[in-house]
Amino acid sequence: MAIRHFLTLTDLSSEELKQIIERAIELKTLRTQGINTDLFRGKVLGMIFEKSSTRTRVSFEAGMAQMGGSALFLSPRDTQLGRGEPVEDSARVISSMVDMVMIRTFGHQVLERFSEYSKVPVINALSDSYHPCQLLADIQTFVEHRGSPEGKVVAWVGDGNNMCHSYINAARLCNFELRIACPPGYEPNANILASASDRVTVVHDPVEAVKEADWVATDVWASMGQETEQQIRLKAFENFLVDHELMSHANSDAIFMHCLPAHRGEEVSAELLEDDDISVVWDEAENRLHAQKALMEFLQDYSR
Repeated sequence: MAIRHFLTLTDLSSEELKQIIERAIELKTLRTQGINTDLFRGKVLGMIFEKSSTRTRVSFEAGMAQMGGSALFLSPRDTQLGRGEPVEDSARVISSMVDMVMIRTFGHQVLERFSEYSKVPVINALSDSYHPCQLLADIQTFVEHRGSPEGKVVAWVGDGNNMCHSYINAARLCNFELRIACPPGYEPNANILASASDRVTVVHDPVEAVKEADWVATDVWASMGQETEQQIRLKAFENFLVDHELMSHANSDAIFMHCLPAHRGEEVSAELLEDDDISVVWDEAENRLHAQKALMEFLQDYSR
């Protein structure tokens, strides 16, 4: 049996990505109409969390329930993974009992090792290297509000982190121009950057990145696992606040995204975050639900 995994956005082709986004929008419409499907009846999603979560857990668990399936929450405190069982052994056992596995972890190699030994699709629900599920939701949100992202200008303001890496992958698949503004020393991974060098540039001035952009995004300056760097990062990023003044350099109909949780007054102003004419963060958050349902449906269809 062929098994499709989703560890990075580039596990999809451009056409497959479009297919998933279109299906996500369709599922969102059905949900708005109060219509759920039973496509996952009898199916079980194993959810392995080594990092805390709000949107990831709620969206995956609710999505399985809405489509007739169920989900199991597995934390290191409750499983043998937390007591040193090899990832390969856990993969063999867990994947023999469930139909899909999503993992939210630190090192990306955990996902790669787990998927190598898994009998079912594995989904990256966040690693230190990538956050592809969030990009599905972000792309869906842009399509709903502004249409196709192809040929658009996207600005990433902040750390060259897992979200930034997934935006680089999205630039390749969606064919948009990505400008990354980050302080010196906080650039994205050089190898990931090189993979999309024809459509991605890195600058150290947020205004330069945002100028005439159609879509501006940011994230917290200190991600999970970087709490000890908080004060150092506050200093390094102090000129990288996204607010109305910075957005004034973007196109007049540009939209703002943030994967949340947001630190108001740090990476984004409270006023911008709550400005419904520019900020689409609440639609973006909800779309995690619909995009992931479409993704899981896609992976099941290709793994039979």
